[in-house]
Amino acid sequence: MQIFSKIVVASSVFLFTALQTQTLSAQNNSIKMTNPLLQKSKLQYQAPPFDLIKDEHFKPAFEYGLKIHDQEIDKIANNPAKPTFQNTVLALETSGVDLNRATGIFYNLTGSNTNPTLQAIEAEYAPIFSAHSDKMYLNSKLYKRIKALDLKSLKGENKRLTEHYLQQFELAGANLSPADKEKMKKINEELASLSTSFNSKLLIARKNSAVLFDNAKDLDGLSANDIASAKTKATEAGQDGKYLIALLNTTQQPLFPYLKNRATRERIYKSSWYRSEKGDDGDTREILEKTAKLRLQKAQLMGKKNFAEWKLQNQMAKTPEPAMNLLAKIAAPAVARAKVEAKEIQDLIDFQKGGFQLEPWDWDFYSEQVRKMKYDMDESEIKPYFELTTVLEKGVFFAAKQMYGITFKERNDLPVYHPDVKVYEVFDQDGKSIAIYYLDFYTRNNKKGGAWKSNFVSQSHYLKQNPVIVNVYNFSKPAEGNPSLISSDDVRTLFHEFGHTLHGLFANQQYATLSGTAVPRDFVEFPSQINEHARFDPVVLQNYAIHYQTKQPIPQALIDKIKKAENFNKGYEVTELLAASVLDMAWHTVENEADFKPALQFEKEALQKYGLLVDQVPPRYHTPYFAHVWGGGYSAGYYAYTWSKTLDYNVYDWMQENGGMTRANCDRFRKYILSVGNSVDLNKAFKEFIGHDMQIEPYLKNAGLTGKE
Repeated sequence: MQIFSKIVVASSVFLFTALQTQTLSAQNNSIKMTNPLLQKSKLQYQAPPFDLIKDEHFKPAFEYGLKIHDQEIDKIANNPAKPTFQNTVLALETSGVDLNRATGIFYNLTGSNTNPTLQAIEAEYAPIFSAHSDKMYLNSKLYKRIKALDLKSLKGENKRLTEHYLQQFELAGANLSPADKEKMKKINEELASLSTSFNSKLLIARKNSAVLFDNAKDLDGLSANDIASAKTKATEAGQDGKYLIALLNTTQQPLFPYLKNRATRERIYKSSWYRSEKGDDGDTREILEKTAKLRLQKAQLMGKKNFAEWKLQNQMAKTPEPAMNLLAKIAAPAVARAKVEAKEIQDLIDFQKGGFQLEPWDWDFYSEQVRKMKYDMDESEIKPYFELTTVLEKGVFFAAKQMYGITFKERNDLPVYHPDVKVYEVFDQDGKSIAIYYLDFYTRNNKKGGAWKSNFVSQSHYLKQNPVIVNVYNFSKPAEGNPSLISSDDVRTLFHEFGHTLHGLFANQQYATLSGTAVPRDFVEFPSQINEHARFDPVVLQNYAIHYQTKQPIPQALIDKIKKAENFNKGYEVTELLAASVLDMAWHTVENEADFKPALQFEKEALQKYGLLVDQVPPRYHTPYFAHVWGGGYSAGYYAYTWSKTLDYNVYDWMQENGGMTRANCDRFRKYILSVGNSVDLNKAFKEFIGHDMQIEPYLKNAGLTGKE
């Protein structure tokens, strides 16, 4: 009887468990079937169904995705079979599909079109996602399975992918003791939360620091379109009849060359410079100081002297020393050139009997006048030839067809996440459809500053995926009915970001982890910088630089002026970039916590140390709003822009010596650089393309820093 009773109880328990499992399974299926984030999109190339996705879908998708991914990881780690590439590395590569889809869409939206709900979710899940990542990369069983594989028996992308995961596990701390792994998890969770908090505060700071003017006369010098846009922004902010100037993420602001009122320029500049150090809810200093200390702790836990030494192991530079050496070699001639430029501006101010010393908020306004005097050209003369859609379709797209044979067709049938977003389908040289491409042009209060490229879907032959790419910008939106005119710098940005898109479009990898722009930071900017040169190709420029009123192409005389003035103000441009790069590296090469000082003091001393504390030339990003470093992926990596630019100038010189940006040269560039992703050794790929290692001389020559103008 007692035995029977146990059997009945056991049967009851089994029945209950089975029913519970069935119920949970049914609930999971219900969540998956009703949540668009958990289903493979039926749109072309799995383009996101933005018309179906709502804010409330993200949390359930994250919970489901995390749970399923945990189960997949456990299954791989505890597989009793002998480790193979297929049952370990490939299984890992193809896991987490639902989670990757949901987070990919989510983080694109939090960058470009966020709201309080998404911000709250982002803050809540930052430590959860960090812990999830640690759970995988600190999994000893999983690491041992990968390490047990015989690399000599693997070839091509299979070998490269295995090496990649092995390095990722080791960079994450897979070799640490159990106690140190726990320390690492806590550090990573806190860093994830701090990064999210930094971005949230910076968004607040940017919004709060927008500058409100009562009278249009304060904006004297701006075009009627810019003034109308400022008035619209003020009305949207509840300040009808006033004028609002929103800030971009950079120190200097794009309207400075035109603003005649010095007090207006000073007010906007100071609002920009002090935006995140006011002791209010947009002050980021405490967060970034904590972040710097935690990053040092993380690196030292891994046995490295500083964070940069840990971070650069998988970059082209490998260690901080080559990166800093490159910056130092360019800094001296750049600062020398900037001081010459400053004297020219001061001479002009004195000639005009201005009665003041040059300040940062004066630079762009007066340098434009110097440029007009030296080259008989100013930005207001050029801007009417740069209408945004025309520059895109008859410039960027036209150049891409000339260089690579690809074409574009606008798609109005695909849903978008904001009415301003445009969509195109991309076709290769043989007419075959290869990608879907989104563009989000205009600045908004709920958009991060800057410009970037992201993937909604990454290319992978193994997964049969074509790329779905987005470029996001922060151009000023014109008032209704007015043309969208952009500056020459904006034109460069448009071509630059599309260079990243080309890198993604031509991805030709088996595995998404190695695909397209999934390359080291100090390489990823190189293809985009090469594409910048296309904007000044005579045939391309004549095709897109069309006056928005007269519809006449830009005259050759003006083209000649643009080309002649290409390196004008280069001392300033390079110095402000190097100052930001050195700041980033200074924060991340500290070896003792006691050497950290309050953010503003640390910044000043670092710039002094490297000869980059130039009163009239502030860093492109001041430490408190340096989003690349504290809220993005460029920590100890901002030098990458200069490193990549050096690669760019090396290749540009090679192209010029071999006929220019011809179809043959660009096809070669596609073969050796754009299509290889991270599937090969990129130092080797660069050398194979050009025939030698990277050299500094092309940078100094092309940037006009050799002492000759």
